[in-house]
This record gives sequence, C-alpha cells and structure tokens, in this order.
Amino acid sequence: MAVHFERVAPILPVRDVRAALAHYRRLGFEATAYEEAAADPIYGFLAWGGVSLHLARVPDLDPSRSVTACYLYVDDADALYAAWQAAGTDGLLTTIADTPYGLREFAHIDPDGNLLRVGAPITPNTLYGSSPSG
Repeated sequence: MAVHFERVAPILPVRDVRAALAHYRRLGFEATAYEEAAADPIYGFLAWGGVSLHLARVPDLDPSRSVTACYLYVDDADALYAAWQAAGTDGLLTTIADTPYGLREFAHIDPDGNLLRVGAPITPNTLYGSSPSG
C-alpha cells in the first residue's frame, strides 16, 4: 500500500479543558482551546515542535481509573525533567532513571490521570548518571 502516515495526535481525556490547557502551558506546551472564546471548551490542542496532543472534555472522567498513556521521545530527557520539576505543577512526576531497554526515562501523570512517559536514548553522558568528565 502506498499510503504514508504523516503525523499522530493522541487524544487525552480531561475533566476541564481550560484547566488542562493551563497545566500543560506550565510544562512548556503551546496550548489552545478549539473554541477559544467558549467559557467551557470541549476540545484543546497541545503542541511542542512537531509533536501534537489533543484534549477532549470528559466531564465524568475518574482520574484514578484512567488508562490513557502516550510515549514522548525527546532528545534530552534530563533537561525536560528538570524543567517540568521546576514548573511545580499538579500531578505526579516520577524520578528519572536509565532503563534496561536503552532509554533515560521518566513519567508524568497529569491531574486527569493521563500518563506521559518521556524518554531519550542513553548516551555516554547520561549512562548511569556519568558525566563527560567521569
């Protein structure tokens, strides 16, 4: 088949689109509502470079039962981890660590229970926390 996928945009369920947009703005995403003038928008868009995530309002969402997840591959997991830790947002940020499958990785669970796993290939500079100077 000659069809080429061009992009993907996972849709994350949220209870309140405006609150979720504010949360993700603090993490560094560009964030806009579908109908920006609406008092209670039903849809939102997140962007960071070429990566897009969408938000859909699900008023009766139970964050403790959410199974929504996506994986974000980045070029520097340590820098993003530090920035997200400094942002001091709600939700949960796990400790960054090297994995047996070759990625430096952490996770963020937003206030709506959406899991964002974030990873970058382990390089000699990040392997087991080493630095270029040894």
